[in-house]
Amino acid sequence: MQGMSLWEALLYGLVQGLTEYLPVSSSAHLILLPHFLGTADPGLAFDVFLHLGTLAATLIYFRRDWLAIAATAPVLGPRLKAWAPRRSDAPNWKLIVLATLPALAAGALLSGFARTVFRDTSVLVWTLPLGGILLVAADRFLPQKRVMGTVGWRDALGVGVAQCFALVPGMSRSGCTITGARLLGLDRHAAARFSFLISAPVVLAATVYEARHWQELVHGGVGWGALAAGCLGAFASGWLAIDLLLGVLKRFGYLGFAMYRAALAGLIYAVLLR
Repeated sequence: MQGMSLWEALLYGLVQGLTEYLPVSSSAHLILLPHFLGTADPGLAFDVFLHLGTLAATLIYFRRDWLAIAATAPVLGPRLKAWAPRRSDAPNWKLIVLATLPALAAGALLSGFARTVFRDTSVLVWTLPLGGILLVAADRFLPQKRVMGTVGWRDALGVGVAQCFALVPGMSRSGCTITGARLLGLDRHAAARFSFLISAPVVLAATVYEARHWQELVHGGVGWGALAAGCLGAFASGWLAIDLLLGVLKRFGYLGFAMYRAALAGLIYAVLLR
């Protein structure tokens, strides 16, 4: 492929960061961008490296939570207790690990499909509306009043299993985990917050795993400058998306996101598949 410009990389990063936390599927948007821009697909490795920007946004935005989580770890705890918030309902580090393990196992088993079959745009026509329907159904028809401090190991494992479905583009990682958390009875704010927290270790693991392809990525036309621009864009829009979603959920539900997903699926079918 031809070299990716800084502006193209920045656009990819802005789209990735904005759609990573909103339940509309960042992978679907990154797959679609080359089709609408008329450029070559930079590939899964580039998509994963963009997540470094959103990882930084997650760590900094929820820095008080991460300090509280780290303070529960046996090695770091004694050193961080003075820095950790005294009143924090952040989950124990064991719950974060438990929620991460299913996605790591699924990612290792299905990485080949993620690079090939799952990047087919025809998949998005089904997964985008399906994920939206499931999210709205879980949000509207089940009682969810539990707060963050009530999260236990069953919740962590259940949301972790739900996160595995995000390997299929169009399902959305945040959409799957928020749906899983809502099904388990967490309120909107707790579901979104727990979803964002457990994204960090999965993103870090995926980036480390894809790092073995960095030479292929750079030699294929994505230079270090483009990678930096993409990560910067993902950080800025990711921060905005976290703040936006947490604010929107106080007044509205997920119906608007579901409608957007259905409209995007219709556009894909009309423009790319007919």
